[in-house]
Amino acid sequence: MSTATTTPQSGPDTDTAPADRHTRRFGLPIATALVMGNIIGGGIFLLPASVAPYGTISLVAFGVLTLGAIALALVFGRLAHRLPQTGGPYVYARAAFGDFAGFLAAWSYWITAWVSNAALAVAAVGYLDVLVPVHESKPATIAAALLFQWLPALANLAGTRYVGAVQIVATVLKFVPLILVAVGGLFFFDSANLGPFHPGEGSALGAVSASAAILLFSYLGVESAAVSAGEVRDPRRNVGRATVLGTLGAAAVYLLGTLAVFGTVAHDKLVTSTAPFSDAVNAMFGGSWGGAAVACMAMVSMLGALNGWTLLSAQTPYAAARDGLFPKVFTVKRRGVPTAGVLVTVVLASLLTVYNYTAGTQGVFEILVLVTTFTATVPYLLSTAAQIHFLLSGQSEKVSRARLARDGVLALAAFGFSLWLVAGAGYAAVYQGVLFLFAGVLVYAWMAARKQRTAPQG
Repeated sequence: MSTATTTPQSGPDTDTAPADRHTRRFGLPIATALVMGNIIGGGIFLLPASVAPYGTISLVAFGVLTLGAIALALVFGRLAHRLPQTGGPYVYARAAFGDFAGFLAAWSYWITAWVSNAALAVAAVGYLDVLVPVHESKPATIAAALLFQWLPALANLAGTRYVGAVQIVATVLKFVPLILVAVGGLFFFDSANLGPFHPGEGSALGAVSASAAILLFSYLGVESAAVSAGEVRDPRRNVGRATVLGTLGAAAVYLLGTLAVFGTVAHDKLVTSTAPFSDAVNAMFGGSWGGAAVACMAMVSMLGALNGWTLLSAQTPYAAARDGLFPKVFTVKRRGVPTAGVLVTVVLASLLTVYNYTAGTQGVFEILVLVTTFTATVPYLLSTAAQIHFLLSGQSEKVSRARLARDGVLALAAFGFSLWLVAGAGYAAVYQGVLFLFAGVLVYAWMAARKQRTAPQG
């Protein structure tokens, strides 16, 4: 077991794989695009319909969530400056609290990544249905969802050069429908479409927490640059900047876009919509051509998000495997990408997708989203706790007292925010998430015993 002062072995300086024409480190623009591309993925294109049953009070949840996401972004920026290494939350938790905490962060984040990929594929199929009625055939629906997962996996296996290129193109294209609806929709805004402020039973605070738990999925990815810090040029400088810039840009688009959809699509129609942004454009301009064009761009956006999340899903187990906490096969890298992590992730996400469709589950997207809400908060809680540990133990950098106080307030705010999200996820999501989490304890026991057995004696 590592002590609290253990320095993780993962990092750019220990990665001696030779660079080739398929490998390229990310600069600030691509790192920012990675953050924005992963945050603004498929979530925003389906979430207005997912939170519509809670009423317009969900816009309040979006505002609170944005403040919490910015606090998390600032904390991750400070942590990445301290430990600019591939692995993000895993690296921070292990450096502060030892191997077991690091493993829990890596395991939870890995689950979050591949379950998110399954959810993104489900969202993408909803927009494909605008063009081709795949919902009429369950095998066609499943095949389409699997295709959305495997195409980005193939792009990752081609190398980091192609991951970055796909991310830039997808990030640019996704802004066309989002800005069209976010800005143009305000000119077609009709308050009669908003529906009730709080239509459900229970307290308003409960409704805010419940809708925020679903909306958190739209902010997953705030840690993207930190997780891939080893692939970023000058990570101490660029990771923090990319994290904050990407989160602020995403927040502005999110708030305007959701408000515009609420105001252009009738509430009763929005509750059952599978492509709310397409419905918004159709309501704005009439006909179906605009909705079809938005659907195409939304699918490109989701492919970009799946492209980035597939990389992240391989980076965390790669970092943990280099420290002996994940199977060694996850350390295999080709063309700058951990190939085993990519393949295992896409297979697991594919199996989960098939299971959820064949089990006849209603609200597949919402169920998957809530599971990721819980699993994502585990590395978030451990990361913010690590920052608090560094500040209180005197391991912080030599900065002014005002800076230390600000960092402490941000870390406490981010920690409290993460706890609130766990409460809002609901009993069912926490139950399923805990099962996923505890399954990892057996894996840790196996890997820790193996590591101890092969350690040099003496």
